[in-house]
Amino acid sequence: MRTFRRRRSFRLLYETESGASAGIAVIGNEGIVGVPVFMGGGSTPSRAVVQSAGAGFRMPGAAIREEFSRSGPLMQILLRFTQALIAQMAQTAVCNRHHSVDQQLCRWLLLSLDRLAGHELVVTQDLIAHMLGVRREGVTEAALSLQRAELISYRRGHIKVLDRPGLEKRSCECYAVVKAEYDRLLADG
Repeated sequence: MRTFRRRRSFRLLYETESGASAGIAVIGNEGIVGVPVFMGGGSTPSRAVVQSAGAGFRMPGAAIREEFSRSGPLMQILLRFTQALIAQMAQTAVCNRHHSVDQQLCRWLLLSLDRLAGHELVVTQDLIAHMLGVRREGVTEAALSLQRAELISYRRGHIKVLDRPGLEKRSCECYAVVKAEYDRLLADG
């Protein structure tokens, strides 16, 4: 079980037998990787991959399960985070099915930035393509479109958000839905 703070973020991926993958969530300092450990599942078919390096904490699974079983404040925080994470996963599925790559990229950039300090991501188009479950060429087109609109600055492996309100406006409703759920559930945690 790991808990993380400032500047470290993870992406949760599901992979098919053929090796194709799609991102289902981005987790930062607001959450944890390893929900099945305290929910009784023990493991999950998803894979957590470091998206942005930084500091973090690691706890033995037995310790987190013991504290969770006490039904105290930690359990409440973990359950609220789990509910927010499920909302993010569900909204990601809807977004990936019904919205353009451009809108999905805006949503993903905003969710990623919410979990980091600053306005810049160090990320490859290949990673973004895996997270969105689209072809790399689609990410290239969407990133160029956002750059032409002066919402982002993109150079090999670095994306800097120049106009966050503009990016939020260009995103579909999925970002606002997820952000509102995280704010509602984790505001005091």
